[in-house]
Amino acid sequence: MEPVKVAVIYYSATGTVHALARAAADGAEKTGAQVRLRKVAETAPPEAVDARPEWAQHIRDTADVTEASPDDLAWADAVLFGTPTRFGNVASQLKAFIDTTGGLWFQGRLADKVYSAFTASNTAHGGQESTILALGNVFYHWGGIIVPPGYTDPVQFQSGNPYGTSHVAGDGPPGDVVLAAARHQARRVVDTAAALKAGRAA
Repeated sequence: MEPVKVAVIYYSATGTVHALARAAADGAEKTGAQVRLRKVAETAPPEAVDARPEWAQHIRDTADVTEASPDDLAWADAVLFGTPTRFGNVASQLKAFIDTTGGLWFQGRLADKVYSAFTASNTAHGGQESTILALGNVFYHWGGIIVPPGYTDPVQFQSGNPYGTSHVAGDGPPGDVVLAAARHQARRVVDTAAALKAGRAA
């Protein structure tokens, strides 16, 4: 059987979700999956970006990360989406990318893939679960197979979010536990996608 193809597609303003995305990509790669790590385009006006030095710096630091395109979704067997919370919802930059996928959806090319999501907020109770659930609404419309991490690994009892990996950015950069949770989530996604792929081939 061919390796599972995984796209990790994310938006990150200052680097927190980028760190989670890299950990997820690492977890998927270590299972033998083919992985595409993709950021979505920045749509905020330059004056907004430049007003926060850490935001402008992150854009410079990730200049070498390829921007996502609908082709990445068509290519993938499984997709992990990452976004910071914005008032308990998906960041507009990721939503703008999702809104370009109507053609693929209409052709049925987003259905029957495995989907999962991860997030970060500045504060505890800052909308992490509602943001992941909001992405779930997209996956329902696409006909996707949603795979959350649940409490399927000891690290989940430390990280504490069964919906998807999440981090409180106000506490500093993601530490070992949350990065391990992101890697576990990606492994679970790959394992599920591999089982589906094998079943369809049988």
